[in-house]
Amino acid sequence: MGLNIINHPLILDKLTRMRKIETSSKDFRENLNEIGQLMAYEIFRDVPLKEIDIETPVTKTKGYTVDLPVVLVPIIRAGLGMTEGIQRLVPTSRIAHIGLYRNEETLEPVQYYAKQTEDMDKSYVLVVDPMLATGGSAAKAIEIAKEWGAKNIKFVCLVAVQEGVDKILASHPEIEIYTASLDPVLNEKGYISPGLGDAGDRIFGTK
Repeated sequence: MGLNIINHPLILDKLTRMRKIETSSKDFRENLNEIGQLMAYEIFRDVPLKEIDIETPVTKTKGYTVDLPVVLVPIIRAGLGMTEGIQRLVPTSRIAHIGLYRNEETLEPVQYYAKQTEDMDKSYVLVVDPMLATGGSAAKAIEIAKEWGAKNIKFVCLVAVQEGVDKILASHPEIEIYTASLDPVLNEKGYISPGLGDAGDRIFGTK
């Protein structure tokens, strides 16, 4: 268990485009969705399959289908921007939602919204947020997913720093973390550096 860095050339190319300050919200969103889709190939490598009987235009044969329901759990709001690409690859996946904000005095994440799906305990669950900075929100979201009964959980992000990785693994040592990049540091404002800025603002064109 631990950190998995998916540094495929196509992912690195798209991530570089996203990092550029001049990249528009439209291009940022499109590249984020495409990276999510590319990352999903690696993330779902161990998803269990069930053998089924099918018939092709030529003959009867055996085929395979994913054996577990897939649930995506974006951390609102930036996590929503990474969900569409993964869902394109797994169109039967369901989406739960977790809304968190940071208490400015305690700096701890506070839950303001949560909506689960059915059968979380029987599902293959991906908690999604483009940025893994301090790790507080990610660790809290994983905790909430566990409270819903989820057992098979992975955390998926675009850019991470070691501080955030360590926070998740200290609280949830069994969790697999998938990212496209492990950046060097958090700056004095708590932004990942070099990072790509505020992912939510860049996805939705807000300030």
